[in-house]
Amino acid sequence: MFIENKENELVYMTSSVIGARHAFTTRFGGVSGGIFSSLNLGSNRGDDPEAVRENYRRVCALMGARVDEAAVTKQVHGSVVRVVTGEDRHICMSAVPYEADGLVTAERGMPLMCFTADCVPALLCDSISGVIAAVHCGWRSSVGDILGNAVAAMCALGAKPETICCALGPAIGKCCFETDDDVPQAVERYLGGDTDGLFRRRADGKTLVDLRGANKRRLVQLGLKEENVDVSDECTYCSHDKYWSHRYTRGQRGSQAAVIVLR
Repeated sequence: MFIENKENELVYMTSSVIGARHAFTTRFGGVSGGIFSSLNLGSNRGDDPEAVRENYRRVCALMGARVDEAAVTKQVHGSVVRVVTGEDRHICMSAVPYEADGLVTAERGMPLMCFTADCVPALLCDSISGVIAAVHCGWRSSVGDILGNAVAAMCALGAKPETICCALGPAIGKCCFETDDDVPQAVERYLGGDTDGLFRRRADGKTLVDLRGANKRRLVQLGLKEENVDVSDECTYCSHDKYWSHRYTRGQRGSQAAVIVLR
């Protein structure tokens, strides 16, 4: 179950299945102005760098960390998952020296962050083994099996699929994720044909795709227990006043983050 929380000015979502401190941020609680108002965590969108740094500081403080203690993704819509250690702590607003759409760690006190504005954010946690992940699941990353790579990387650090929990956060829903044929065809391959209920064909030839549902199905294929996978029912396009939506704003937008930390 997803729960809305408010701490100081920050409004954020959490999932009851995740045992580590975590958050799916919203547009609320930052200091950015104009089209980025107010909690923009996109460092390369044209926002005031000092405002973005303050937004990061607030989110890191929520995780019990300082602004320069997080590890962050450098997203290219690929399927690379990077195992990060304390050496990967990111100086906020500096260049990220690697490309990875997913991060995994067993390091305590270091938040992991991925960024979205319609794509699916996934936070994974094995509380028994002390391993976490933050994964950006756009459709290309998803069908490239980034979640399979993330689970494999977690298991290499001692996690087990049956004790991994995952929360799939706010993202564009099946109600609004309109695609051409390439996306459902790729999802069919991704899931080995297990796609009942994930698509709705429209009369104009477009297909509506349930990407969160597809990723939940893949996690179960990977050995996660169905009851350990929590799926938000909020659509970022429909709720564009609460979440950043790339499609709704036609790219004139900020970014939200999914963040998780081991304490």
